[in-house]
Amino acid sequence: MSELIDLTAAQAAERIRAGEIAAAELFDAYRERAARDELNAFTWVADAAPEANGQSGTPLGGVPVAVKDLFCTEGVPSQSGSKILKGYRPPYTATVVAKLAEAGAPLLGKTNQDEFAMGSSNENSAFGPVLNPWDRRRVPGGSSGGSAAAVAAGLAPWAIGTDTGGSIRQPAALCGIVGLKPTYGACSRYGMIAFASSLDQAGPFTRDVHDAALLVRHMVGRDPRDSTSLEYPGEIELPRAEDLKGLRLGVPEDLTGSEGGIEPGVRESFEATIKLAEGLGASIEPCRLPHAPQALSAYYLIAPAEASANLARFDGVRYGLRVAGDSDLVTMYSRTRQAGFGAEVKRRIMLGTYALSSGYYDAYYGTAQKVRTKIAEDFRAAFEQFDFIVTPTSPCTAFELGAKMDNPLAMYLNDFLAVPMSLAGIPAISIPSGLSQGLPVGFQLAGPAFSESRLLDAAHALEGAIGFDGRQARR
Repeated sequence: MSELIDLTAAQAAERIRAGEIAAAELFDAYRERAARDELNAFTWVADAAPEANGQSGTPLGGVPVAVKDLFCTEGVPSQSGSKILKGYRPPYTATVVAKLAEAGAPLLGKTNQDEFAMGSSNENSAFGPVLNPWDRRRVPGGSSGGSAAAVAAGLAPWAIGTDTGGSIRQPAALCGIVGLKPTYGACSRYGMIAFASSLDQAGPFTRDVHDAALLVRHMVGRDPRDSTSLEYPGEIELPRAEDLKGLRLGVPEDLTGSEGGIEPGVRESFEATIKLAEGLGASIEPCRLPHAPQALSAYYLIAPAEASANLARFDGVRYGLRVAGDSDLVTMYSRTRQAGFGAEVKRRIMLGTYALSSGYYDAYYGTAQKVRTKIAEDFRAAFEQFDFIVTPTSPCTAFELGAKMDNPLAMYLNDFLAVPMSLAGIPAISIPSGLSQGLPVGFQLAGPAFSESRLLDAAHALEGAIGFDGRQARR
């Protein structure tokens, strides 16, 4: 089994195509590991491979995929990490999950997450916190922590999650794997239980960059059921680059300066990776993103405002939890939401409702949207001079469970380096760049809209030079 688990998804698919292993054998190996999950990474695991599994002619070859709990999957619990949706089984499947199944990646299980994707540590789940496979006393990051931990620990060959303000990239960094946030609109949001509609985007978690390209190329594309989805220009290419010759990388002083709160070990890893990039032929220069430091403040107005509208549908009337209201509809609403939502979700609903309220809309939400526009303009100006922007993914490595639960601001600061790319709607990828005191550190590359192929190529070349070994987490 260890030989199977050490294969990348692409290698496993190739072995299946060659007839060296059976797709059912691979599925069973991962299913057994997922069923013995000691990290609380899964909320549901399949009993067996679907009958359609094992078709060697499919692009993804029967390699199973783990799916974040907020993706609707027909007949399977889809609870978004919340008590208010506990046991909910949708009558339909999210577009990206369906597309992966059609391409030959059957559903292995549903992964734990921060409730409604609100969190940076995966401690906000109604189903308990996920543990980091590198150190079980620490968080895996969030909100897609279950997907990240499952891939890092070898409980799944690859997984998908969602990124609203860093929820793919930050847990990928803390768990020592690859995480890609595609261009906003590249992947359909149909069937994703929404947090912030103008920010949410699906993306892959994998062990290497090649697998990320292989998986995401079957996730993108226009969906008539999602008006925010876009036709992807061309096809995402599998990465082959071995150097960075001719590439110009910008290091934004506004994000990587002393005010970013970057830990010494993270900064050391980042600077070492920059030197590797130079050795591969890239030119490195400082750049300016003058409005990026305000991104976190803007994000925590825009995202809660959209959440307050999106989560209004959870009222106990049509699906999910219902708490009796003594024949009074408003009381039933109030009691259901009081019992069903966790503390962080309630906090963000209140923040968002306040930001949208009469007399405060222009001062808060309206101003935040103006800042968002300025941030997007800053990136466009930077990309006139640089191919990619590079930063650490997270200012810190995985922190201990409970360390920041009583300080929301300290928790939110984990997103400082990831949020600007989300507000600008541009693609960004995190790759492991080494260890700091035995814990993984992530290196982030961001590019213009729909530059995924070039971004993956550059990340692939850098990944080869870094030579990170994540097998320790799969013990």
